[in-house]
Amino acid sequence: MAETTKKKRGMLSSFTILLLLLAIVAIITVIVGSMAPDQVTPAHASDFFTAPVKGFADALPVCLFVMILGGFLGMMTETGALDNGIAALVQKLKGNELMIIPVLMIIFSLGGTTYGMCEETVPFYALLAATMMAAGFDPMVGAATVLLGAGCGCLGSTVNPFAVGAAVDSLRGVGIEVNQTIIIGLGAVLWIVTTAISIVFVMGYAKKVKADKGSTILSMQELKNAEEAHGAAAAEAAKEVVLTGRQKACLGIFAFTFVVMIAGFIPIADLNEGVANFFDAGASYETVETPVVTDDLVAAYDDANGTATTVEGSVEGVAVGEVQTSQGWSAFITGLPIGQWYFDEASTWFFVMAIIIGVVGGLSEKQIVNTFIAGAADMMSVVLIIALSRGISVLMASTGLDQYVLNAAANALAGVSGILFAPLAWLLYFGLSFLIPSTSGMATVSMPIMGPLAAQLGFSPEVMVMIFSSAIGVVNLFTPTSGAIMGGLALARIEWTTWLKFAMKLIVVLSVVSAVIVTIALVVL
Repeated sequence: MAETTKKKRGMLSSFTILLLLLAIVAIITVIVGSMAPDQVTPAHASDFFTAPVKGFADALPVCLFVMILGGFLGMMTETGALDNGIAALVQKLKGNELMIIPVLMIIFSLGGTTYGMCEETVPFYALLAATMMAAGFDPMVGAATVLLGAGCGCLGSTVNPFAVGAAVDSLRGVGIEVNQTIIIGLGAVLWIVTTAISIVFVMGYAKKVKADKGSTILSMQELKNAEEAHGAAAAEAAKEVVLTGRQKACLGIFAFTFVVMIAGFIPIADLNEGVANFFDAGASYETVETPVVTDDLVAAYDDANGTATTVEGSVEGVAVGEVQTSQGWSAFITGLPIGQWYFDEASTWFFVMAIIIGVVGGLSEKQIVNTFIAGAADMMSVVLIIALSRGISVLMASTGLDQYVLNAAANALAGVSGILFAPLAWLLYFGLSFLIPSTSGMATVSMPIMGPLAAQLGFSPEVMVMIFSSAIGVVNLFTPTSGAIMGGLALARIEWTTWLKFAMKLIVVLSVVSAVIVTIALVVL
């Protein structure tokens, strides 16, 4: 009798999960669109098939950044500085490897609470996955250190311009003034409490893995993939390593590159104008006056509003503007001073520094070119995941599904008591965050609706801001529609389903804790 073997069903890949989510969203738009055709446009087959491409176009700056980052990391690996540097660090921490977890998580959380460190964390996933493997842990510890550290900081945003700043600006746009001191205080409470809980959670898992490698949550395939990607660094850590002069120089440049990148993303002008002026020192501007006539005004108005306007008579005037005639010293490479960067500037910075590292590391011209191309190529799977996840957001926005859900839920909350309003509003934002994972996007769309609703019911608009921040912060610890999460996990060679299995209990705890804190605040304030 012939034996039959049953194939073991493996985990769905991140690509498959995202495609299924995209299909589900498209189907929902068809269902809702048939019930509310004036609010939601049903997705067509072409919308579904073009969504990943449109997502790629929408996420092009971050995708290019990730590819150039791959070339940069490849250059560091080729010089031998990265592997030997990790080995040297692990040797110095011998017996105290566990302490690197709380230190790094606190640093990442500071970035999250102050300036919304999210996409900027992507480079650290591969680096910390290798570091934690070399220290005797697994890649999950590295990924959790980055994601939970920065994520809890964003959850408890204090002065984060992309969350708190965007929300406050949206409230002021509808005539609601807020007390920033309350926001900072409540944000600090959320930040400190959730970060502390996460540190204990990650350290507990790390201890277990270090004591027994078999207790890892990663599958055999994930461990194999991680070994192929990061195993060289772990193997080097077991050896006595002596860094060469070139490697030490490369590591110094490597650290300097990341410090400048982080500083570049921080909106320094919003925090300290004097420091911002320092980074822009040397810039000069001149006033330019341009004559304006009737046709210019009509053309500008029609372009902005899609109209065809006719004006009787003539108008003459002068438009006064300011033109930059010379750049500040820190804008020499990227074109914008430190504190005003985004992904185009960060990509330029990493590209230049990758070449410098190759030269300092003693690589030939051919080695530099081939290494950079190979490193960028290694990132293509990450780039495609980011593009696909962005495609889901693009489809929801283009069909109006996100705005429809928000308006319907806000109407349902009208007339609810404070003890119920806070947790229900938190759950509302929790659900909406899957549709709109962007914090600034969510703030811009939702606050003009939820802020006046809270004020009308006699509730604190400041607490409403933190309900939004904490709820979207929790969702952005695991949502597959976040390119930063999916891309970072791909770099660490961890499947999204494995991350969800690892973090689910913690996410439930953080959700309950956050909802309780904002509910108490809404009742008290």
